[in-house]
Amino acid sequence: MDNTELLLKELTEAFGPSGFEEAVRKIMNKQLSKYTNNIYTDGLGSLIAELHGERTNPKVMVTAHMDEVGLLVKYVNDQGYIKFQQLGGWIDQALLGQRWQILTKKGIVFGISGIKTPHTMKPEERRKIIPSDDIFIDVGALSKEDAEKRLGIHPGDPIAPLSEFKLLGNKGLYVSKAWDDRIGLAVMTQMAKALYNSSHPNKLFLVSTVQEEIGLRGAQTSSFYIKPDIGINIESGVSGDYPGISQDESQEKIGSGPTIFLHDSSMIPNIKLRNLVIAIAKKMKINIQFNVLKGYGQDGSAIQKTHIGTPTINIAVPTRYLHSHNGVISRLDFDNTVKLVTDLIKHLDMKTINSLKSFD
Repeated sequence: MDNTELLLKELTEAFGPSGFEEAVRKIMNKQLSKYTNNIYTDGLGSLIAELHGERTNPKVMVTAHMDEVGLLVKYVNDQGYIKFQQLGGWIDQALLGQRWQILTKKGIVFGISGIKTPHTMKPEERRKIIPSDDIFIDVGALSKEDAEKRLGIHPGDPIAPLSEFKLLGNKGLYVSKAWDDRIGLAVMTQMAKALYNSSHPNKLFLVSTVQEEIGLRGAQTSSFYIKPDIGINIESGVSGDYPGISQDESQEKIGSGPTIFLHDSSMIPNIKLRNLVIAIAKKMKINIQFNVLKGYGQDGSAIQKTHIGTPTINIAVPTRYLHSHNGVISRLDFDNTVKLVTDLIKHLDMKTINSLKSFD
């Protein structure tokens, strides 16, 4: 593996459901401390790294969230099985027959979400979608007391998917959990590295946010603190290039370039900022894509509503199979997203940003 692949592996395999991002924060602190002037956390736990350019204004805020979709221990039943609360937007089908890791006071406990054998199912049962309230996690405990005392499992303990970073085929495709949004964090890290010994006309705030999956909470508190002049959110995109998904549902494909979100349920981007990104991509000969989604929600919308309003855009790395144990991204898309956002930062001087804010 090269250094980029090692970074992607470390980030995606790290434990970090919403509200429990400590392991990811340590990685980002280690990485961003190499390339930034000042690094600290806000009161909710988002990590803020400052990279000073030629001037202290304008203030440009770049975000990517540390948390992944996960679960929370609700209680342990008398037989020692774990019942849980979802953290983030799972679909019930994605929870069955999977491997999990529970972070307890005694360390990580391995578990699986059990699934009834088809040998005992009635025909109508086989066609039924099992609701999450009926799903449990088996940790090999003999009883409730065994789970609590021997394994240290307690209500409120976080649960994350267990999935290994792997190469998929020979076309620069990577499989892992938590691309949403560890891929954004990796883009931000590589961008900081590229800008460290390069000039840019602004004060850059690189923010690794918390609790995006449960309400964009970290982006709200960090935006309130920074009061940025411009916002750039880096996310995992919604690839629509596999069976069972239509072009009406998603228009981006992996391997075809970074994606600009033109609409999601939380935000419409600043149009002038959108046009600037398109112009930069054209000049750099980077192919870009556009996506219009009915659902979704991302930290850019929290930045956009900061103070008196902040021009903001969401730029994404196309990703297959979001919110599951195994997502897929393309190295080509990742590299081009790093190049695109890095060059965008270099264009964001005060004159340009004032023009983005003007509606005359």
